[in-house]
This record gives sequence, structure tokens and C-alpha cells, in this order.
Amino acid sequence: MANLNVYSALVVLFLTCGASMATKDNDQIIKENNCETKMGLPCVLEAFRSIFETGSISNKCCGELVGLGKVCHSALVKRTLENPLFKDLTPATIIAKSIQTWNNCLVLIDSPSPSA
Repeated sequence: MANLNVYSALVVLFLTCGASMATKDNDQIIKENNCETKMGLPCVLEAFRSIFETGSISNKCCGELVGLGKVCHSALVKRTLENPLFKDLTPATIIAKSIQTWNNCLVLIDSPSPSA
């Protein structure tokens, strides 16, 4: 359980605080758009797992992700990929999963809710 907490803390640290080696472009985009304040921690973790690991993202978190905006979403994913801790990941695969997660969330958010 302690490993999960440490892992979660690292994920949050890198998604919200950024890596020291991040490019100015992504950092500037993130700062100018207040990207780090637009999603709650549980949804940040869900989105991270769905992109960087194997996991799904709930409708609620899809709403937060779409509310974050595509510009912020892309900048945060790219900044995370720039971190040396993620050097073993294949950027093209992560970008593809990022786009897939984004598109899936758009479909969920844009589709009308079934009414009772």
C-alpha cells in the first residue's frame, strides 16, 4: 500500500509540478492556461493510468479532462514524457494513447445521456 501512495505522489508531482527538464514551450503553455489547477487529483490519476499504463477513465474524469482542454492535455502529456523517469516509454505509443483517451472522452461527453 505504501508503494501505491509513493507512486501516486510521484505521478502527481510530475503531472502537476513538472519535470525540471521540460521545455519552455510546454511549461509556458501550462502556466499561461493554468493547466495544473483544472483537474482534481483522483481524475489526474485516472487520466495518467489510462495514458501511461493500462486503465480506463470514468465519465466524471472524462468531463474534467475535456474541461482541461486539448492544449493543456497535450502539453501535460508531452511534459511528462520529457521527464527522465519515463525515458523507457515509447513516445509515439503514449501520444497515440493520449489521443485515443481524449477522443473517447469527447465521445462520452458529447453523446446525449439516456433519459428515463
